[in-house]
Amino acid sequence: MIKPDYPTERLELQALYQISQLIGSALDIKKTLSEVLQILHETLRMERATLVLQEEGGEHLSIAASYGLSKEEERRGIYRLGEGVIGRIFQSAYPFVVPDIHSEPLFLNRTGARANLPKGEISFIGVPVMLPEAVVGVLSVDRLFGPEISFEEDIRFLTVVAMLIAQFLRLHKTVSLKQQVLVEENLLLKKELRSRYNQHNIIGQCKRIQDVYNYIDKVAPSRATALLLGESGTGKELVARAIHQASPRANKPFIKINCAALPENLLESELLGHEKGAFTGAATLKKGRFELADGGTIFLDEVGELPLALQAKLLRVLQEQMFERLGGTQTITVNVRVIAATNRSLEECVEQGTFRADLFYRLNVVPVVLPPLRDRREDIPLLLDHFLQESNRMNAREVRLSSSVVQLLCGYTWPGNVRELQNLIERLVIMADRDTIVSRELPSYITAEPEAESLSAPSCRLVAPSPEGMGLADEPLPTIAAHKSLKDMEKTEVEGALRRHGWVQARAARELGLTQRQMGYRIKKYGIAPPDFSSCPWDTIKK
Repeated sequence: MIKPDYPTERLELQALYQISQLIGSALDIKKTLSEVLQILHETLRMERATLVLQEEGGEHLSIAASYGLSKEEERRGIYRLGEGVIGRIFQSAYPFVVPDIHSEPLFLNRTGARANLPKGEISFIGVPVMLPEAVVGVLSVDRLFGPEISFEEDIRFLTVVAMLIAQFLRLHKTVSLKQQVLVEENLLLKKELRSRYNQHNIIGQCKRIQDVYNYIDKVAPSRATALLLGESGTGKELVARAIHQASPRANKPFIKINCAALPENLLESELLGHEKGAFTGAATLKKGRFELADGGTIFLDEVGELPLALQAKLLRVLQEQMFERLGGTQTITVNVRVIAATNRSLEECVEQGTFRADLFYRLNVVPVVLPPLRDRREDIPLLLDHFLQESNRMNAREVRLSSSVVQLLCGYTWPGNVRELQNLIERLVIMADRDTIVSRELPSYITAEPEAESLSAPSCRLVAPSPEGMGLADEPLPTIAAHKSLKDMEKTEVEGALRRHGWVQARAARELGLTQRQMGYRIKKYGIAPPDFSSCPWDTIKK
């Protein structure tokens, strides 16, 4: 025989289903708990309910959520452990029923919520909210159903609701602990960044670098757009980070994007984001870099490579701090500080029509030119010591530089600037067969520098390198071949590297410690071209 459905059972199941759906997808604890109590009211015609939880100190119980109570009544709902009906339920971990609150001395009516109700029987039921380790609170309601429903039915149903609430509280506690760990890790990382970027983490003491320090100190507190100019490898991203770390936005995001590294059809999506379905492959909504950098700083590297169509949209973001995602109509407002960088002459780009004049003037508010390494030779020993220590630490080595190597490196022109120096030191440390690097281990394009140039840098004196740093050793300087010019030697070295790597520019560049752009420049400069392979099979070339 099939047991007929009772309306009360259907209402209970409906309420439990709604509560479980709500708890499974919620993060805001107070809002969620209040909505749970509201479900009880809407589904089961309950008038008042409270969820009382133990305070953090553990000495009092207070109302965490309620339905049918005003804010003032909620504030009055504070109980000592063991006080009144609420306190007894918490201490005993057993449900408690008050058939008539007017005749129960333990019922304190601390909130005063029922003081103005007409005389009559008002039933009150409370059940403990329990986790496996302890009672954490009390769920209480006025009687849910009419006299035809027993108190046992009410208690059974409320106990199930209390179990769901307990699981939600456990989930919330777990998420809060993880979030706290993440916040602490974030603070530690930011502290480490600030310590790393102390004195802006720019190695150097020469006059031109001191001018850069002064520029950072003056520009950082402002909201002005900064434009960093200089050759590739001079440390434009480092200066951008230093400006951000020294600004009031230091605790907000620092977002960087290389405008030359992405194709034109993806660049707008990366900068401004896109809506779901904006184009083929846009399966989900994506926030752009400007939106992610809200409140912080965005660094636009190689800004001179921006296509003209996107330059107009960037100008609007700079002027109005507003934009629309690709495929969207909603206007998004952000508060972003822009730092742009380029190794191109934007004035020439404006004259050639490849860069908007109005955007150039908007970016060129407080420009600074970062000096190339050849113009700050007195800083080279400091840089050598710094990068040598870093490479030794990362590769678990204890390699040192001989005095002749330091002299040669101080006299080299460094077309790739600090980045080239860093890459060369790392390569030397990795490839070193002994503890001291000597001049014959340097690339030939460095040792082939004319003697007058390599040794005519009186300002390149060593500045107290640390004992574990370069550790200079005496070694005679190599004899420079007088019959070959630097240009011929460099061309020979570049061509030889290309031959050794099957004319793959990226591999040859890595061997020489150059970037692909620098390699391409030298290939064009010297007119180097691969041999004609048209007469031989391609599979032979690949081998």
